[in-house]
Amino acid sequence: MAIASSENAMRSGRFSRTLIYLLLLLFALFYLLPLFVMLVNSLKPLSEITGGNMMALPDVWTIQPWLSAWSTAQIGVDPTGLKPYFLNSIAMALPAVLLSTFFGALNGYVLTKWQFRGHNIVFGLLLFSCFIPFQIVLIPMAQSLGVLGLAGSTAGLILVHFVYGIGFTTLYFRNYYAAFPTELVRAAQIDGAGFFRIFWRILLPSSGPIIAVSFIWQFTNIWNDFLFGASFADADSQPMTVALNNLVSSSTGVKEYNVHFAGAIMAALPTLVVYVVAGRYFVRGLMAGSVKG
Repeated sequence: MAIASSENAMRSGRFSRTLIYLLLLLFALFYLLPLFVMLVNSLKPLSEITGGNMMALPDVWTIQPWLSAWSTAQIGVDPTGLKPYFLNSIAMALPAVLLSTFFGALNGYVLTKWQFRGHNIVFGLLLFSCFIPFQIVLIPMAQSLGVLGLAGSTAGLILVHFVYGIGFTTLYFRNYYAAFPTELVRAAQIDGAGFFRIFWRILLPSSGPIIAVSFIWQFTNIWNDFLFGASFADADSQPMTVALNNLVSSSTGVKEYNVHFAGAIMAALPTLVVYVVAGRYFVRGLMAGSVKG
């Protein structure tokens, strides 16, 4: 009787697992369908797209739309393609991510291991900044950039994303470090280690998962941002998202849909690569910081 019951349970478990996998496969195909349409149409001549049947594979495969989107597409005054704007986004995103991650780690370290009077109030204010909509900070941020002489520059965009992201990174690292044994910090102090030495030699080396969380979150938000780029950048510092919008919204000449598709994939590729490379650490880092704090 027990053996039969065990076999039924195993059969039921296999059926449930198979059903779950089939549903996940169905959902994956559903969500990947737009990417498939973009990819196949970015490799077609324009005549095939305008002829209909966008779901079909190309009759003639070509990478010319990709080359045009990268280097010769008309976006601004000159036919520069997306290349200079891609480089602008790299020059903006990487420093902003590194700065916000570093100072978020430093804030989390102070708020958990070097607590001071009113530290909960400071943390609450930083946490409150996470819920402020982008639109509310546009005018004060524009005024601040004007006073600092950073309006219309890549440095100004770096400052904007750093300030807006510091609340999120502080939250991540504060929760992560709250679960870190305080005894190790105290032991290091007894051995003569100071504030920064403990941070560099003990806290940061153990922070790999939460650094990955911060990097993925910040890089995705900064790279995909359109509002700050459209508001605070000039023609020479516009990021990829603004340039892509200008490319797709162009009202002159023939709509080159294959070039638009190629440009959209280029804009999404960096965040996709980041998730593929470091995505497995994302949930691990969030869960590591959810146990305490």
